[in-house]
Amino acid sequence: MPQLGAAVVLTLVSACGTVTSSSDRVFFDGQYFRAKAKPVDKKASPTEFTVVVNGVSASLDGAREAGRYEGTKFCISNFGSSRIVWTVGPDTEPQNLRITDDKLTFAGVCQRP
Repeated sequence: MPQLGAAVVLTLVSACGTVTSSSDRVFFDGQYFRAKAKPVDKKASPTEFTVVVNGVSASLDGAREAGRYEGTKFCISNFGSSRIVWTVGPDTEPQNLRITDDKLTFAGVCQRP
């Protein structure tokens, strides 16, 4: 029976590394936004990417900063630079932003170092 307990503890401990803690979340304007950056076409133009930020209705300013953050993380992780040329980004005029179904979409190009 003690072996079963040890196996359960090992399973639980190994799973801890895969779960994102709520304390690891980054808040913008007091809100947490789910955001994801991904390449437009990884083979043809790997530096071009989009960022989709969910829940923009909670705070437009917060969603914009969450998108900036995700884009910066994407470029640093993939190209070693935080420099981005935004096609539609956090500094775009509000009337020109792409907002559909409570999702804000940015587009940009990572600048290589």
